[in-house]
Amino acid sequence: MTGLRMILAVALAGSATVPLGAQGPAPAATGQVGAVGRSPDAPIDVLSQRLFPRFVALRTTPGWAQALDRDPAMRTLQAARTARRAACGTTAACTIEATIWTTEDRAAFVAILDRLAGKRGLPPLAPNADLAPVAAIDAELDGLNAVLRVYGLGHPSRYPAIDGPVFTPAVPYFADGVAVGIEFARAASGAAPDTLDGSVALALALLDGNDATAATLFEPLDDRENAGARAAAARTDWAAFRYTALIVPGVGPEDSATRLSPRSKLHALLAAQRYRQGLAPFILVSGSAVHPRGTRFVEAVEIRRALIERYAIPADRIILEPYARHTTTNLRNATRRMAALGIPLDRPTLIVTDAQQSAYIESPTFTTRNTAELGYMPGAIGRRLSVYDLEFRPSRQSLRQDPRDPLDP
Repeated sequence: MTGLRMILAVALAGSATVPLGAQGPAPAATGQVGAVGRSPDAPIDVLSQRLFPRFVALRTTPGWAQALDRDPAMRTLQAARTARRAACGTTAACTIEATIWTTEDRAAFVAILDRLAGKRGLPPLAPNADLAPVAAIDAELDGLNAVLRVYGLGHPSRYPAIDGPVFTPAVPYFADGVAVGIEFARAASGAAPDTLDGSVALALALLDGNDATAATLFEPLDDRENAGARAAAARTDWAAFRYTALIVPGVGPEDSATRLSPRSKLHALLAAQRYRQGLAPFILVSGSAVHPRGTRFVEAVEIRRALIERYAIPADRIILEPYARHTTTNLRNATRRMAALGIPLDRPTLIVTDAQQSAYIESPTFTTRNTAELGYMPGAIGRRLSVYDLEFRPSRQSLRQDPRDPLDP
C-alpha cells in the first residue's frame, strides 16, 4: 500500500489499512465512510466527521485518492514523516512531536493538492463555506496539530480556564494517558501515527481519553431536538414577522450545583415576553456546559426547559444550539442552526440578553475578539431597541467549520 492509501485510509474512508512496515493482507473494510479503525466506533466516527470533514471528503471524492496514490511527491512526503517518527522509538512525547504536521509538511501537501486540482478529470473538492478547498484542508491540518499539541504535549489551549486535558503535564497521569492514547489509536486504526489516518486517529484518541468529546453529544441535533422546529420553519411565513428568530445566549452559573444562572433566567423571561409579542416565530437558545469547568448542565438545554415549563413556550418554537462556549460562537452557531433549518439569513434576528452582555456584543472589544478568534464577524450588529435587545443580521461566513476548537468546531 503506497501514497495516499497509506496516508488517508482508515480514519478518512472507514477501512482499515496495514500499518507501515506490517506484514500480511489488509483487514476487511468496514464500509462506513469516516469510520476510524477496523470496526465502527460511533462516537469517534461522529467526532471525526465533525472535526475533519474535508479529510473525509478528500478520500471519498472520486479520483482523488487514486491521483494522490500515484503521486511521487506524496510518497516523498510520507517517507520523510515516517523517518522522523521512527527516530523516536517508543518515546511518547517524541512520537507526538513527529506526528505533528510541520510547516514544511503542510506546504508540501498543499502544493500537491494545488497541482492535482488543475488536472483534467478530477472533480472539484468541496469548499468549507467561504474557504477554498485546499485552504480548508490546510485549516484541518492546523486543527489536527492544535489537538496534538494541547492533549499530547500539554500546551495551553485557546481557553485554558475551561478547556484542555484532564491532567497537567506535571502530573504523571498525563504522560501515561498520552502513551495509552498512542496505543489506542494504533489498535483502532492499524496505522502508524506519521500517516494522516494515523495522526487523525491519535488526535481523536487523545480527545476521547480526556472526555473532550462535547462536539458529538447532541448529534444528529436537527433530526432529534430540532426536528419539530425544522418542520415548523418549513411552513413559516417569514414576511409575517419582524425578526426570523430571537437569539438567546446562555451565561453559566459558576456553580456546579446550579442548573440555570440568574442571568440565564432573565434571558428566558425576556425571550418569552418578546415571543408572546409576536416579534419572531422562534426562540434560538445557545450555550454548552461551560461554566464552571466540568459542569453537567448545558446552558441551552436549561433555558429551553425554563421556556417550556415556566412560560409555556411550544417546544417546536424553540431551536436548541448546545455547543457554543463563548459569546462569539453563540452568534456563529446560531447562524449555523438557522441555515440548517432553512431559516433565511438575509433577514434580521434579535439578540435578547442582559444589559451587560448586550453592551459587550455591541462593543469594539467584541469585534476585535471575533476577528482574532474566528477570523471574521459572525454577522452585522444592527440597531439597539433597548438595553436588552440588539438587532443582528447573520453572515454566511459563520458556516465555516473550525477544527482549532475541538469541543465546538
